[in-house]
Amino acid sequence: MKTAFLFPGQGSQYVGMGEDFFRRYEEAREVFAAAEAAVGLPLRELCFRGPREELQKTSYTQPAVLATSIACLRVLEAAGVHADAVAGHSLGEYSALVAAGVLPLGDAVRLVHRRGQYMQDAVPLGSGGMVAVLGLDLAAVERVREQAAQVGVVEIANYNCPGQVVLAGEMRALEAAVDAARAAGSKRSVLLAVSGPFHSSLMRRAAEKLAVDLEGTVFGDPRVPVVANVTADYVRTGGEIRAALIRQIYSPVRWEESIRRLAADGVTVFVEVGPGRVLSGLVSRIVRRKATVLNVEDQATLEKVLAYHKGVG
Repeated sequence: MKTAFLFPGQGSQYVGMGEDFFRRYEEAREVFAAAEAAVGLPLRELCFRGPREELQKTSYTQPAVLATSIACLRVLEAAGVHADAVAGHSLGEYSALVAAGVLPLGDAVRLVHRRGQYMQDAVPLGSGGMVAVLGLDLAAVERVREQAAQVGVVEIANYNCPGQVVLAGEMRALEAAVDAARAAGSKRSVLLAVSGPFHSSLMRRAAEKLAVDLEGTVFGDPRVPVVANVTADYVRTGGEIRAALIRQIYSPVRWEESIRRLAADGVTVFVEVGPGRVLSGLVSRIVRRKATVLNVEDQATLEKVLAYHKGVG
């Protein structure tokens, strides 16, 4: 039985995330203390109390989600559950790299704080965004994208799972895409709660800025296999990982392919580690009933994972 840990990205945040583990476990308290020291942000206050509007700001969301995810990870590891492979969705890739021993927590938190600032500043607020198109196959989404591209920049940003593809771009083009998707038979199109057109060419300026920070950071080689967003394949050296992270900001997240790669290599248990169940829903649609999908974000979900591992162990 192989287990993969999966780490959520932006959009999974909610007020109260991480608080249960913080109250119960020293491992979680140590993570939040180290993360706050690294960036000088009141992450505990943001995560546990909000306000929601502040937690939604990209430059705050990213370190907050990473800190919560690693707090959950440390509690899970202390309970004796470990991963045979890891992957993270967008921002979550940084959590996966901490889990794999590629980056120390402090460096990862500093990087994602700056990453969030650069992404927030790359495009004027309100001029760009992201839309999830539901219920169309990939060919139909591409036709929708081509139609909308006559109005402005719009690109595929996330290949999430069968029947869910995310577009990113200028708002006027996204509005045209929503209309085109409806005409093509889409069940619905959902404007995502993000502040910009992430994983599109509009983020190249952010990538250029982040590249400077990444070049000044030491990346180790992974201790457990890591599947990268931009290739849906394993990255094996620190240098390869650094290059992939630069491309990741302006390239599509190939999530469906990443999960299929892990499943093809024998992973039968996927555990989402961090706030929410967004990835759990995506993975369930990708692997259907061929794997077990669990999540860990509080004591109740931790107990379910431990019970499962005890049962199969």
